[in-house]
Amino acid sequence: MRWRDGYIAVDWGTTNRRVYLLDGDGRLAEAVEDDLGIMNVPAGGYEAAIAEVRARCGGRPVLLAGMVGSNRGWVEAPYVAAPAGAEELALAVKWIEPGAVGIVPGVSWVGEGRADVMRGEEVQMVGALALGAIGADALICHPGTHAKWIVMAEGRIGAFQTMMTGELFALLGKHSILAPQLEGLVSPDESFRRGAAAGLEGADLLSSLFEIRARHALGHSEGNGASYASGLLIGSDVRAGLRLHRQGAVGLVGRSDLRALYAAALALAGHQFIEVDGADAFLAGMRRLVEML
Repeated sequence: MRWRDGYIAVDWGTTNRRVYLLDGDGRLAEAVEDDLGIMNVPAGGYEAAIAEVRARCGGRPVLLAGMVGSNRGWVEAPYVAAPAGAEELALAVKWIEPGAVGIVPGVSWVGEGRADVMRGEEVQMVGALALGAIGADALICHPGTHAKWIVMAEGRIGAFQTMMTGELFALLGKHSILAPQLEGLVSPDESFRRGAAAGLEGADLLSSLFEIRARHALGHSEGNGASYASGLLIGSDVRAGLRLHRQGAVGLVGRSDLRALYAAALALAGHQFIEVDGADAFLAGMRRLVEML
């Protein structure tokens, strides 16, 4: 069966998996999300997992992206060096079954004394460009556990920088002395804005985080401690990310809840932004890659 008859696109991350069935024109026919991330796949279980998906979807070919192609996933799809765009990614697809089951490679960046990698976000960058939501030369922010700031240059992924913002917040909430103060729900409320403003102004992150504990102990709480800590981290994140490229609106690509937090921080920074849904960008990116296979 050929790709033009329809195909399956899979966004396979560390903790969850999103499976999309698309028709021959690239239109979404069905979407399923589950918790079968790579950390939950039993040894030798990838073949069976893909066989089950293909059987349910009429045996259509499959294109996978994300951590499934890492050295902790199914089969490693080596990184493509930046600058990289749709053409470089399509040429470097790692075929498990030639012409039928392939994995999109990640992208690496080495330069300016830094090294960085991404997996999965590259498809959304291709898709955001294909949707016309961002220009060929733009700064993209992709919020998440490991937030990415990506400089697009002539329609290709150029320099980028990863921030461990989401992971650090999760660790603080589970394993630090701040855990009791970080139990609330995070929203772009007044506490968040205070934290984000401090982060944007270059507050000492380490001491500012401990101050959440000190203020609570002294009865001078910052209100919603979770929102304040999130704002502090995201404000620091945005301050560093904007140093990569300050001209033009930032493309904010990802989940709506995370976009809302980064949008609030960018607004405080006085910077314009354009929001793009991450799932829409992923599907558009996979459509573009399939066109080039």
